[in-house]
Amino acid sequence: MKTITKAWARLVRAAGLIASLLGIPASARAAVYDATPANYESLLGSLLPGDTLRLAPGNYLRLTVDGLAGNSAAWITITGPASGAPAIIVGDWCCNTVQIYGSSYVAIKNLTIDGQGYDVDGVNGKGAPSHDILIEGCRFLNFGNNQQTVAISTKGEVWNWIIRGNYIEGAGTGMYFGNSDGCCAFVAGIIENNLVKNTTGYNVQVKHQNVYTLLPGMPAGPNRTIIRNNVFIKDDRPSPDGDRPNLLVDGFPDSGPGSNDLYEIYGNLIVHNSRESLIQASGRVSIHDNVLVDAGATQNAIFLTDHNRVLKLAHVYNNTIYGGMQGIRFAAQPREEGRVVGNMVFADTPISSCCPLAANSDNVTDTIANAALYVTQASFTLGAMDFYPRSSCATCSGAALDLSAFSTHTDYDRDFNAASKGGFTYRGAYAGAGVNPGWRLSDGFKSGVPSGANDIIAPAAISDLRPR
Repeated sequence: MKTITKAWARLVRAAGLIASLLGIPASARAAVYDATPANYESLLGSLLPGDTLRLAPGNYLRLTVDGLAGNSAAWITITGPASGAPAIIVGDWCCNTVQIYGSSYVAIKNLTIDGQGYDVDGVNGKGAPSHDILIEGCRFLNFGNNQQTVAISTKGEVWNWIIRGNYIEGAGTGMYFGNSDGCCAFVAGIIENNLVKNTTGYNVQVKHQNVYTLLPGMPAGPNRTIIRNNVFIKDDRPSPDGDRPNLLVDGFPDSGPGSNDLYEIYGNLIVHNSRESLIQASGRVSIHDNVLVDAGATQNAIFLTDHNRVLKLAHVYNNTIYGGMQGIRFAAQPREEGRVVGNMVFADTPISSCCPLAANSDNVTDTIANAALYVTQASFTLGAMDFYPRSSCATCSGAALDLSAFSTHTDYDRDFNAASKGGFTYRGAYAGAGVNPGWRLSDGFKSGVPSGANDIIAPAAISDLRPR
């Protein structure tokens, strides 16, 4: 096991910088440091591009990532054990449990992050901008002090953050990106393959964005923030600071950088909200191939509206919705374009719009009671529900859908199971009928779908997101 003093850490860092100036590849300098609760803080200061800090099982009082800088070819990795006894980052009353300041190309993996019930965040990025940050395979516990206590939060300008494969249960808010006043833009993020359960407020919220200045290294865009293959579940615990949707995304700046960005929300299972919508969206959004279950009797599964920013673009296609007063509701006119195509919706009022849409076509709609005529097992119970179309359902497929307006969207041609949509003949989130070959809907991680696990670099900017 390697140990290192602070003075030696400074010498190591200086040597690394000299090696970089001499053109020695980072891979040739990369080191693996085995850390314990006794020495992890001193080792943090020595990390250079390509280095890995491995935390042994045990309890570590907070983790501060300040000014660490990997690069695109050589990330810095801080990791706990992939299996067995965990490395636990323990919260304290004074400070956020994992605090990130001004760092880049840093991966934080396989940690148990325990807030100990204090009013502190789990992972928090603030201060100087941090970009290209990966939070993967972490377990967040005891962040339910109040509704404003957040498991993963950013409160500074950030870009290319990837939040992947994390477990969050019982937090006040699961994830909260940006700030309530619209500052601190969250740009080109990926939120994928997470399991977020039983939060007091939002499972996930991405705040609206004010006009901001393009910082050095920030992608000029148009960019996309991708929210895919997650499981978001709420229960009926009280929300003393106000009821909240499971997922809320708000609008981008009206002009300048970010004004033509897009949220892509697809492949998610979102279940239960008795007092609010399952998804609420403003700005520019694509919502496709999700399974949305059990919006409340007076609520909407998908609610598209003006919020802190106006609704500009809303493309809603190939979703399966079961439950709710209204399945898909447009409460505001999209300023650019609105399309609702090829969905399967079982609700009191399946599709409702205040205003004309560019397309509202090829949707299968019926009452909640009649859903059993279309799908294998219409149910509000996780583990029992199966919304794969019945072989006997004649209307679950038909003439090929015209999805050409969505062809720039990521995985527009893949269904909830990530299977090819083939000839685009099926309605709803599944491109098939009979026995579901994919993941069984449950309160666990969604399996059987790819992620970017072998590519920790965020997707390239979109060249053209304008409606066709």
